[in-house]
Amino acid sequence: MSRVTVTLAEIRETPLSVDEVLASVSSPRAGGVCLFVGTVRDHDGPSAAHPDGHPGHRADQAVAALDYSAHPQAADAARTLAERLAADGRAVRIAVVHRVGHLEVGDVAVVVGVSAEHRGEAFDVCRELIDEFKATIPIWKHQRFADGADEWVGLP
Repeated sequence: MSRVTVTLAEIRETPLSVDEVLASVSSPRAGGVCLFVGTVRDHDGPSAAHPDGHPGHRADQAVAALDYSAHPQAADAARTLAERLAADGRAVRIAVVHRVGHLEVGDVAVVVGVSAEHRGEAFDVCRELIDEFKATIPIWKHQRFADGADEWVGLP
């Protein structure tokens, strides 16, 4: 079996490109490519992981913009995560890129790409990668609400 390649595992201050991630995971060995694109939405509400929110959470508030901050080792942690998921050989190529800095509603915050020989594996690994990335990589979100209030999300 050929080695799985982690093509991108980066944290960037510049706008993200879905086309770049798609090109980086494309391979003649792959029969399927799965992409996840996370964007800044215009409101905040309970997540599937935290349906009741978290202490002090401002559920269903209009979001004006947000700022992402990352620990200096976040990119290394993202690469370690991608390499761990690559180690089982289900995927052909894997990529994950997250943006930091100031983002407006509609901006792309994260792009994950996974190619695999079969679509089921591409979907499964892509979902595992984004779910584990959001749960474990030290990136914090500072939300700014339309009413002038703000809150930090993802702090330890």
